[in-house]
Amino acid sequence: MMKLEWQTKTCKELLLDYQPARHKGRKLHFAGVGDRDVYNITAPFMNEGELYIAGRVEARDSEESEIIFFTCREDIWTPKLDLPKFQLQDPFITQINGEWIFGGVELYFDQVTKRAIIGWKTVLYRGKNLHELKHAASGPWNMKDIRLTALSDGRIGVFSRPFGIEGTRAVIGFSILDSFDELSETAIIQAPLFRDQFLKDEWGGANEIHLLTNGFLGVLGHISYTDDEGRLHYHAMSFVLNPWTREKSPVKIIATRSDFPDGPAKRADLADVIFSGGLVRKANSLADLYVGASDTEAHYMEIADPFTAYEQMA
Repeated sequence: MMKLEWQTKTCKELLLDYQPARHKGRKLHFAGVGDRDVYNITAPFMNEGELYIAGRVEARDSEESEIIFFTCREDIWTPKLDLPKFQLQDPFITQINGEWIFGGVELYFDQVTKRAIIGWKTVLYRGKNLHELKHAASGPWNMKDIRLTALSDGRIGVFSRPFGIEGTRAVIGFSILDSFDELSETAIIQAPLFRDQFLKDEWGGANEIHLLTNGFLGVLGHISYTDDEGRLHYHAMSFVLNPWTREKSPVKIIATRSDFPDGPAKRADLADVIFSGGLVRKANSLADLYVGASDTEAHYMEIADPFTAYEQMA
């Protein structure tokens, strides 16, 4: 039987273990946003009988973004005009106890130049439907990749990603709350950390959480590092967590930028970047992975479901 036995490998070692998918990914096409880029999308999700994607929409020369909800017609995703837009980056969405939990990253700009970024916060909204999303909580200063999930015992799992802990770049934390009402900046900051998950010059975060049938949590995320020339390298990764014992499986790279069609990059240092948006699990141990690519485009690719084998564990 497989066990959740942790081991730490460098990102380059993980790449040596990586087996690319048989077929290259495909680009998603968007309309109705002018000449702006759409990237760092969520996975598609059903809402009121229709398929949606939330995406980060942004001019190529700017970091000032808005999140737009899109629906699909004949393989073209267009804005759902009657839904709210949010002045945020990097959307994520899940359902907990019959409510949508939606969020993104709010940037704070220097008031003099209006362009220099001085910090950010993760902002969370909740609501019974997408028309009625209300602000529910904000995360700590300069923390991205805060994610929530329902647990099989009715409680709430919270993933954090603080910067600069004991010389690290960024690490993942996890805690359990009795209910959403306990969520606060303090609760997020106090989430115990997985200090052995990344090397000190590498970092990662959780992007989407899947509650498995055995109660374990399948974590879709990213692992990243900067090379000697200052170029960023972001790869899609996964691991599995037992939320009650905190045992976890090794990180596994499940996709790289080269798995998807070539395309432009927002900056030269972002050419080798994909940002995990979401995973749609399918039959026959397959899944569709949705990613943002090089901060300009959105792609998807069919891969082997990274959680199937762990889901069969007791």
